[in-house]
Amino acid sequence: MDMTQRRHFLTTLAAAAGAASVPQWARAQTAYPNKPVRVIVPFAAGGTTDVVARLVMQKMGELMKASFVIDNRGGANGMIGTGEVARAQADGYTLLFNTAGAQTLSPVIYKAPYEAAASFAPVAKVCSVGFIIIARKDLPANSLQELIALAQNKDKPLTASSGSAIINLITEQFKHVIKAPQIINAQYKGTSPQMQAVVSGEVDFSFDSFAAVEMIKAGKVKALAVVLPQRAASFPDVPTLVELGVKDMEFSSWAGLLAPKGTPKEIVAALSQNIDKVMQMPDVLAKLKQYDYIPVKTTPESFAQEIQAETDRWKQVVKATGFKIE
Repeated sequence: MDMTQRRHFLTTLAAAAGAASVPQWARAQTAYPNKPVRVIVPFAAGGTTDVVARLVMQKMGELMKASFVIDNRGGANGMIGTGEVARAQADGYTLLFNTAGAQTLSPVIYKAPYEAAASFAPVAKVCSVGFIIIARKDLPANSLQELIALAQNKDKPLTASSGSAIINLITEQFKHVIKAPQIINAQYKGTSPQMQAVVSGEVDFSFDSFAAVEMIKAGKVKALAVVLPQRAASFPDVPTLVELGVKDMEFSSWAGLLAPKGTPKEIVAALSQNIDKVMQMPDVLAKLKQYDYIPVKTTPESFAQEIQAETDRWKQVVKATGFKIE
């Protein structure tokens, strides 16, 4: 081997060694995503979280020229799907579209297979969410006051449906506030079956995250009150709990995108920047407004801080209310 050939050989060898030392995700960084991205929604299909996730991730796919595939993994108050993402490879190809309940409340009240903040790399909070109290259409109560009167009848306890950890807690707090511990709080695998239980008359009422908008307008369920600081834009005639004199019921939720802990910052940043673009699209904003979801803008850093602060708050709320899992 002459000197020229030797120099060429050593240069090629050095380049190959350098490439091998670079993580695989970094070598493909300019192409991310270069294959379908699985986005786990830890609830049954059809609920508002699922609807919003499909809308947002479809737009993300159009912007990033890739396929973002929704995978519904409902059950255990969102812990099954959320836990699966916590254990997933941190390469940007498994993401989580979650809500406050499964993300920050479930780890406080259950033995969850993940930590609210430490197990994830938050990407972006998409929107904040309020709640509306719905009742089956033939329930002999056309106002919250009449619902409360029925609920306080110990001989004929009412039934409520809960499809997430936060709605479970809200329902238990409502029982405490109106002094009706006999209300039966039935558990469902997601907010969609929770709502359908009211529509079918299987249960008497529920706290819904506005997934029931169309059902209310079609007369299939009744809207009795909203859990919001002000009346909902979609139901201006429905009073708030505060207006009706029901105190200690300040609850809200959110929907947002997260990745497994250790996901490269460059990937998290790319996802966050594109979420920001999606949340400025008129058709996305119109759809969110339909469900009274309020769009928000966060950075990965501020979202992470919010998740930690919210987890700490839930610990205080659970302790103060004496909420326990039966």
